Amino acid sequence: MDEKRALGRIGSKILFDNERVRIWELRLAAGEHSDVHRHELDNILVQISGDRIAVRPEPDTEGPYRDFLEAQVVPGAAIYVTRGGVETAVNTGERDYHEIIIELKD
Repeated sequence: MDEKRALGRIGSKILFDNERVRIWELRLAAGEHSDVHRHELDNILVQISGDRIAVRPEPDTEGPYRDFLEAQVVPGAAIYVTRGGVETAVNTGERDYHEIIIELKD
């Protein structure tokens, strides 16, 4: 990835931020995608609503998510994700997608 390219935010807005955690909300309309972003911290994703979501990794991504991944949304599911991923989230479903991202600060 071109290091000069600015990376975007990992969510739509920050809901809470202190010295231990940062909590984001991510909302994507059907067919919408997030900014390309890097996960600098381990995080927990909590799916709220939607039907299909995908992760499109950048070529230099680190961590376990190096391939295009698409999955069914399971409202209430909590998914632990390690830091290092450089990716774009894509709502591949027909319904609006909503999740909460809890970043765990070191």
